Formats: sequence, C-alpha cells, structure tokens
Amino acid sequence: MQVKKQAQCTGHNAAIFALAQGEHDREFYSAAGDAWVVKWNLDNLELGQLVAKVEAQVFSLCFLRNAQKIVAGNMNGGVHWIDLHDPNLTKNIAHHQKGVFDILAFNDFVFTLGGDGKITRWEVDGMRSLESYQLANQALRAIDLCEKRNELAVACSNGNIYFLDAKTLELRHTILGAHQQSVFSLRYSPDGQHLLSGGRDAHLCVWDLEKDFEKISTQPAHWYTINSIVFSPDGRYFATASRDKTLKIWDAKGLELLKVLEGGRDGGHFNSVNKLLWLPAGLLSCSDDRTVILWKTDEA
Repeated sequence: MQVKKQAQCTGHNAAIFALAQGEHDREFYSAAGDAWVVKWNLDNLELGQLVAKVEAQVFSLCFLRNAQKIVAGNMNGGVHWIDLHDPNLTKNIAHHQKGVFDILAFNDFVFTLGGDGKITRWEVDGMRSLESYQLANQALRAIDLCEKRNELAVACSNGNIYFLDAKTLELRHTILGAHQQSVFSLRYSPDGQHLLSGGRDAHLCVWDLEKDFEKISTQPAHWYTINSIVFSPDGRYFATASRDKTLKIWDAKGLELLKVLEGGRDGGHFNSVNKLLWLPAGLLSCSDDRTVILWKTDEA
C-alpha cells in the first residue's frame, strides 16, 4: 500500500482532539484545546472557517446534518449545541460532572459519554437530555454503533467494554478486563461481526461478536495508548492512532500491518495522534501538534 501526505491544516492554537465529517464527503470539522470548532474543505485546506468558540477545551464533536447543528463536548462536562444557521439559538448545557469524551448520533437522538461514568441520551429537536445511565464509576471513553445489531459499544477507563441496546440502553453484555488498563477506542467492523478495541496498554484486540464475544486476536500494536480506530470507506482497511506519535494502517481481513506513518520519515505528526477520520478522498489525522494531516492512499 502506498500512502502519501497530501496536505496539512494549521490554524488551531492548541492540541486537536476531535474530527467529524461535515455536510459532504469533502468537508469536515475539527475541535481543539483552544475551544475552537473549525470547518474545513478538502478543496481549500489552507483556509479554515471558525464556526464557534466555546468556553473550554473541546474533547468531542458530532455534526448533525438534518438539524444543521454541531454538538461539542468540553473538558468540564459541558455539552454545546451549536446552531450553524442562527448562533443565537446555540445552547451551552453543563451536564456531565467531568469531561465529555465522545459523542454519537443515532436517529433523532445524540449520546454523550462523560468522565463521570454516565451515558446520556439527548433529544435533537429539543436539545435536552432525556435520560442518563450510570454505567461505571470511571470515565467512559469511546462509543460506537452497530445498526445491524441495534447495539452500542462503550469503552471505559476501568478496562471494561459495555454493550447496550441502542434503543432502550439496556445492558446486554460486559467484557470485563478487556484491556489491562483503560479502553480508549473501539470500532465495529462494517459487517457487524467483530469489534476492535484499543487501550492504554497499547494492545489492539479483536472480539468475535457471533461467538459469545470471544477474543480472537490481541497484539501490541503501538508503544503507547491507542487513541482512535477507524475503518476505510470500503471496509478493506482500518487505521489506528496512538500517543506514540504514529498512525498505522492495517489489512482488515488478515489484521496484517501494512503501513506505519511517522513524523520524520513521512512528514507525519511529532506529538500524540488523537483522532482519525477516513473520508473517500483520504485519511485525516489530528494531533497534539495542533495540525490535521490529509493522507492519500492508493485505495482512495
């Protein structure tokens, strides 16, 4: 596989923690420790557009296409509902007791994960919380949805992975001690048969959901925490990002490592790589070095 750095976005004044796809495949948003939410277009990456500045560092981000809103979670537990057409309708809600580490939209609802161990379901139209579930006594770090299974997977700092009914939030299953330390990232395979997880222990694990959540693979994939996992649009590959300053691209079927992208050799990041977003035009990565890089693969 050939992977080349195509462009690098600069403009944020602090570490970038979140990425989200925008209105179309060539638009995305970034959010950072400078409390800015910025819109970018792949056709002109030299010019980002500031769409919001909130009250604290932004850890998580979700774009709601139908509602034309952005939901951003900050380090203090606040949930910001940013109206892209009318800034006067923007709402800032103090909700979680600690940071909001991930956000996911499903149908007419939004789910937020807090450092207080709670998952909250929000109504999009009313921008209000409907219910909260105390899932753990430690931070909830990442969430993913499998529509085929009508299921949410939630990663926790206590090392566990929780599986919830996506409609009722009923707890279906728990993988106890999925990682030796915090579980920082997870992602369902496109076919819904497997779940990939990455932890502070730097291991990448694969779980067979059709065989009673059996762990079928584990390997030390990075030197430090695996912060993000994302599949390519065609499902043939996935990428991992780490605090070890690298991102890696893998074959999804054989779990074979295909490419390591780093600072000096590839023009990559020189600090922790925090989040990945794989668009049809290429793979995006953001970092503590305050930049977003667009990587062009020979499959894009």
